[in-house]
Amino acid sequence: MAGNSFGTLFRFTTFGESHGPQIGCVVDGVPAGLSLSEADIQPDLDRRKPGTSKYVTQRREGDEVSIVSGVFEGRTTGSPIGLIIHNGDQRSKDYGEIRDQFRPGHADFTYWQKYGLRDYRGGGRSSARETAMRVAAGAIARVILRELPPAPIIVRGALVAMGGHGLDRGAWDWDQVAENAFFCPDAKAATAWAEALDQLRKDGNSAGGVIEPAARNASSASSRRSTGSVTRSRPSAKVGMRSPPPARNELVDTRYSASGSSGVPPTSTRISAGGSPARRWTTSPL
Repeated sequence: MAGNSFGTLFRFTTFGESHGPQIGCVVDGVPAGLSLSEADIQPDLDRRKPGTSKYVTQRREGDEVSIVSGVFEGRTTGSPIGLIIHNGDQRSKDYGEIRDQFRPGHADFTYWQKYGLRDYRGGGRSSARETAMRVAAGAIARVILRELPPAPIIVRGALVAMGGHGLDRGAWDWDQVAENAFFCPDAKAATAWAEALDQLRKDGNSAGGVIEPAARNASSASSRRSTGSVTRSRPSAKVGMRSPPPARNELVDTRYSASGSSGVPPTSTRISAGGSPARRWTTSPL
């Protein structure tokens, strides 16, 4: 079963199951000498952890991360960094009724068909619980981007569409992302999405969403490298450069799904030079 490792120069491998004793990951490629502690990782895990709103799983987990290797006296040693989160809300009996059933919208059937067995306790390895360790590894990557470049590279993201509902890009406010359950930069749109999702739940339906990540202070050289890596791993991806103010460069992934969103920004100029992938320029606020 491959597909548990991500990255090349910065590489991490996750392990563990939804209702196992713990989940964890090993992060390799982190330079020595960087300041790192659990306090650098925990805030991102707290934003991701379950039970934070009625729109996410109600499983209760503290998601408290422990660094078990690769850090000495508050500094990275250059060796692999081991991270562990102990599972606390393990009620495997809650899944007894689906032991011989497949849940729609989950990987139960796909996993069983591919491997000939499955962990019915919340999906086991195919549970979204595994993504906690991707967030933890990403938090370490954030530290690298903050400390190594001449100017810190700031990476963040927001939900810009849910189902057929978009947002007003003129009302974009990054501070609002942390103020609503949808991580939406438009407070008014977030309220409308909540009403729409409540109705979808009553109807027994669901909807997809679109996430837009952006990076500030990415140099032109790093932008080209980022574009290449994304397009190699996801051939259908379109990575663009936003129109930045002077002395500020922001790389934004402008992929949009078939979610029926009305919040997709119009494409303006597409340019291509030196054989590099075409870039899309938009005017969304930073």
